Amino acid sequence: MRLYPAIDIKSGKCVRLKQGKFNEQTIYANNPYDIAEKWADKGASYIHVVDLDGALDGVWTNKDAIEKIVKAVNIPVQTGGGIRTIRDIEERLSIGIDRVIIGTLAVKNPSFVKDAIEKFGSDKIVVGIDAKDGMVAINGWEEVSLMSALDLCQKMKGYGVKTIVYTDISKDGMLIGPNVAYTKYLIEETNLDIIASGGVSSIDDLKDVEKINAEGAIIGKALYTGAIDLEEAVSLFEK
Repeated sequence: MRLYPAIDIKSGKCVRLKQGKFNEQTIYANNPYDIAEKWADKGASYIHVVDLDGALDGVWTNKDAIEKIVKAVNIPVQTGGGIRTIRDIEERLSIGIDRVIIGTLAVKNPSFVKDAIEKFGSDKIVVGIDAKDGMVAINGWEEVSLMSALDLCQKMKGYGVKTIVYTDISKDGMLIGPNVAYTKYLIEETNLDIIASGGVSSIDDLKDVEKINAEGAIIGKALYTGAIDLEEAVSLFEK
């Protein structure tokens, strides 16, 4: 199981939110690339970066910060937030991003994902599905759609998507454990590579995620508070 240390960027700084609420943030670093180097030094094999400003307004305002992360580490980086056009994907891949995560557009314009897969390949495109009570949220989690997470997974699979980042918003940033049951349900129903996100708080949580055959787990706040030691986690789950 792959571990994905998360770096969420707002106004150029590394922050963590509670349940995706932009008014409930904690700043952990002024320079996100310092955090990326820290996680790489502790054995991370991949970095997960979210452009929070981009997710909300669709503008790539944190390009410089993300580009510095890519240059600072010798491991792949995936990023999401603010992907609205094919050009947006091209720009991110051009600076060395390994995979681009499409969120809101997967709901609002599903054929965009199909076009992106055809142009860039399924190894470069990941779909981020963020849900409240099983229903997909969009626009930086500010709006809940009428589509279920499972229905969206199935539709994306039909377009050639191989990898999904599934986030339970109610768990995100709360350190109360991930939604293992629903993540397992998605894995069993779709047979897709599902990356579990939201709420991971301990090594035991990671063990639970590993048991359901998730492709990976995104770890955010637990790393920043010290609840999970990344070096220990990597030794347990990746080696």
